[in-house]
Amino acid sequence: MTPPGGRDDGSVPGPHDPDSFVAAGAPRGAARAAVVALHGRGATAQGIVNLLDPVYRHGVAFVAPRADRSRWYPGAADDPLERNEPHLSSALGVVETVLDRVASDFGVPRERTVLLGFSQGACVAAEYVARNPGPSPVVLLSGTLLGPSVDAGADRYVGEKSFDGTPVFVGYGAEDARVDAGRVRDTANAFRSLGADVTERRYEGVGHEVTDDEFDYVDALLAELVDGKR
Repeated sequence: MTPPGGRDDGSVPGPHDPDSFVAAGAPRGAARAAVVALHGRGATAQGIVNLLDPVYRHGVAFVAPRADRSRWYPGAADDPLERNEPHLSSALGVVETVLDRVASDFGVPRERTVLLGFSQGACVAAEYVARNPGPSPVVLLSGTLLGPSVDAGADRYVGEKSFDGTPVFVGYGAEDARVDAGRVRDTANAFRSLGADVTERRYEGVGHEVTDDEFDYVDALLAELVDGKR
């Protein structure tokens, strides 16, 4: 499959580099499940690996690609898509490449590889999976689909494909000043319309942060994947 914005030789146009990432947890050959984790704007790959420390468990590999200049795209989530190019296409290409490498290098298939993102990383994860429905469980923490409006019928989404019940978690704080709650709800509804099994959780009194309940969800999901129960 050609990465979105990529070429069929497996390369990804800049500015992001698919060869730049942090890996932690289970090594090659010992991983039964994996997490591809996308950090937020101004954050780092090592930072999101550290953030996920509460969900570390035996048999799980964590792979976190690095965004160029610590941002996946320069503008806002609700900007016209073209304003965030070529960064957005490069970011989507990195996600595709890293998922492929987790399968080939770690031996973990996509159905046991969680695509997780926080903030801007969650927006990239949401946009990638909406355009490329597949078996990877998805965890979106304080992020939304991109563009001026959230529309599951947009041309960039492949209408003839669906998630066929793939789990998609959408979590957000009610007091988050950086993420519009209405866009998050629309994002959750868009994934429902695409056939995902959506878990949507709004946290009262919470801002732009990850909650213990969200960690608990991810921990339980990884336990099921490692044990072969999902």
